[in-house]
Amino acid sequence: MTTHKTRIAIVGAGLSGLYAAHRLAGLGMTDFVVLEARARIGGRIEPFQPQGMNPAQAPDPLTSLDLGPTWFWPDHQAQLDQLVASLGLQRFAQHEAGDMVIERGPHTPLWRGPGYASAPTSMRLVGGMNALVQALRASVPHERVITGMSVQRLQADESGVKLHCEAESGHVVTWRVEQVLLAVPPRLAIERIDFSPALPAALARQWQATATWMAPHAKYLAVYDTPFWREQGLSGEARSTHGPMGEIHDASIPGGHAALFGFLGVPAQARRSVGDAALRAACRAQLVRLFGPQAAHPMNEMIKDWAQDPHTATESDLDAIGHHPPTPVNRVGSGPWADRLTGIASEWSPQFPGYVAGAIEAAELGLAGFRG
Repeated sequence: MTTHKTRIAIVGAGLSGLYAAHRLAGLGMTDFVVLEARARIGGRIEPFQPQGMNPAQAPDPLTSLDLGPTWFWPDHQAQLDQLVASLGLQRFAQHEAGDMVIERGPHTPLWRGPGYASAPTSMRLVGGMNALVQALRASVPHERVITGMSVQRLQADESGVKLHCEAESGHVVTWRVEQVLLAVPPRLAIERIDFSPALPAALARQWQATATWMAPHAKYLAVYDTPFWREQGLSGEARSTHGPMGEIHDASIPGGHAALFGFLGVPAQARRSVGDAALRAACRAQLVRLFGPQAAHPMNEMIKDWAQDPHTATESDLDAIGHHPPTPVNRVGSGPWADRLTGIASEWSPQFPGYVAGAIEAAELGLAGFRG
């Protein structure tokens, strides 16, 4: 067993955890550590890696596509917008020019007509949301972020909090800290981390009842040589009650890959029984119905099923309907956990729970209450 000591532990290197580390580093602090169970950073922000690309290589901005969240809305997410601008990240509007297609059933002709213009405008980042993750990571000292480190138990006593962790190698590592910032979803924290002493029962029930955003979702992504649907006067946007995808969008990058992505409407339990290959084939067939025979042969394709990601979803999430959850209390008010444990994941955001902007807001609120 190896034991370390620092002042603050951030559990999770998703967007909220990295942003908290970015803010602490900006204040000149170095006595913190970010512990991430995955072998990668980013949490629910994950870039698509085209076939043939070295997974250890940073994705090219013109090839990086989002398997997680895709959009943000600067018109009413000012805090996130300011961060994107301060980091010098480039943005572009979601492609919406052209007609959308609606598929109402297997024996009903397709409807084609004007689409729904998003208001406010949906914006994307060049390089995908991973560009934001990588920019924040670059602002944090390298040794402060540790991947492949699963936090399994938090133990509070009179001197602080002890984190019991397990490395990918199986080696047991402990950290002694003053405060913990939980940058993992509330339900995941309750179901995967042992708290000693136990959290107040009412708080634990509230966190357990808070659905994890994206946990029941799956996305299909297909990459093509050209955005051939645009040549047909189509926007790439579609809706379907036939499926397997219920909602489809143009995922193309200006000057880069052409792509379509869709949210699968098949429930998580059913996806598990059907299998990835059959789902991909059904998605390709649907794109052919909607956009023509050119859709049958994508250069690359992938399904990211977040319900099968053990660092995102629990069994409690599989039957969830995917609505953004109400905001739970983010810290313990009294007892041994008071002023020692603060939730900063996106689900703790009052305005944007589950959204990318919510991760930034929740982290800011957590740091505002932090006793520096």
